[in-house]
Amino acid sequence: MKQVLLCGALIVTLSMGIRHGFGLFLQPITMDRGWTRETFAFALAIQNIAWGLAGPFTGMLADRFGPFRVLMVGGLLYAVGLVLMALSTSGLAFTGSAGLLIGIAQSGTTYAVIYGVIGRNVDPAKRSWAMGVAAAAGSFGQFLMVPVSNWLISSNGWQDALFILACMSLIIIPLAFGLREPKTAAPSPHTHSQSIVQALREAFGYRSFQLLMAGYFVCGFQVVFIGVHMPSYLKDQGLSPQVATYALALIGLFNVFGTYAAGSLGQRFPKRYILSCIYALRSVAIVAFLTAPLTPSSVYLFSAVMGLLWLSTIPPTNAVLAQMFGIQHMSMLSGFVFLSHQIGSFLGVWLGGRLYDQTGSYDVVWWLAVGLGLMAALVNLPVREEPIHRPLPA
Repeated sequence: MKQVLLCGALIVTLSMGIRHGFGLFLQPITMDRGWTRETFAFALAIQNIAWGLAGPFTGMLADRFGPFRVLMVGGLLYAVGLVLMALSTSGLAFTGSAGLLIGIAQSGTTYAVIYGVIGRNVDPAKRSWAMGVAAAAGSFGQFLMVPVSNWLISSNGWQDALFILACMSLIIIPLAFGLREPKTAAPSPHTHSQSIVQALREAFGYRSFQLLMAGYFVCGFQVVFIGVHMPSYLKDQGLSPQVATYALALIGLFNVFGTYAAGSLGQRFPKRYILSCIYALRSVAIVAFLTAPLTPSSVYLFSAVMGLLWLSTIPPTNAVLAQMFGIQHMSMLSGFVFLSHQIGSFLGVWLGGRLYDQTGSYDVVWWLAVGLGLMAALVNLPVREEPIHRPLPA
């Protein structure tokens, strides 16, 4: 179990850490290439939707053939995507590299695949805690890699920064060896085994699964809009780029504690209540941020609070999935829930750029994030956390 947690956490640290720094590239790339913010935002929107659409399929492959091959290919695609992202000279090429290619790579190097391994190798009594550890690693990656990305951009330029990050992403490949799983024996005749079609029909027909997907949509909308557009929002308000860098790093630092706490609390309290509280508190934090005077101190306070709530939805959501449906198709089902998250991410990042170009302000999207957060707090309350009833095989 220790090897699985260590290697899985390091992979998520790299993959998510590099991703969280993409917002720092918005202004240097658009200014150098002469693109609008919508061009950059649309590419990252495609990245999020490609990640979501590919997630169920990489999850199926990981469930069927093991995570090792999926992680190897994902790490290689990540490096290639970052290199082509640096070399792209048109909006279409940038969308294909930063959007499509990196999105597919992220589907094979992040939570759906890693959580499938954890679900199969960690005792159910510790599963929520272990998922909190993996999510905390992704948060630490943001805290670690955002300042690194900013330093690389300022000292080497944005293109060389992407080349260096591409080399760093290749470290995922040797780490994948730590997640190789032995071939499992055939299921016992008395064990309930499902085909992929049966698992999907069961999940999508189950009300609690639908509610989890609705809540996760909101999670994606909020965090990706803030992660990509907040650096530019702060600069538009007259604050220095250094404030944005510290803000994103603080989100990552405090999310280490937030995700770990959410995973640990999920062992003791109903996870639906934890999820509802997270979404409601996000809306409260955004309202306070928008209505208070904007200073570096208020930005750092907002970042710390949002950090505690940032990816803390991930451990309870995936632990509920394992409770409801078991672990046989864990990576695949996690991938479908994450697809909903990424549809929200697509809308959050794209609408941020689109509405800014049309109105010169991010205000509409900020308040939309508030309303969606309140909706997500309500839809998680009826989620049922017990195993789904299945007739025993004859």
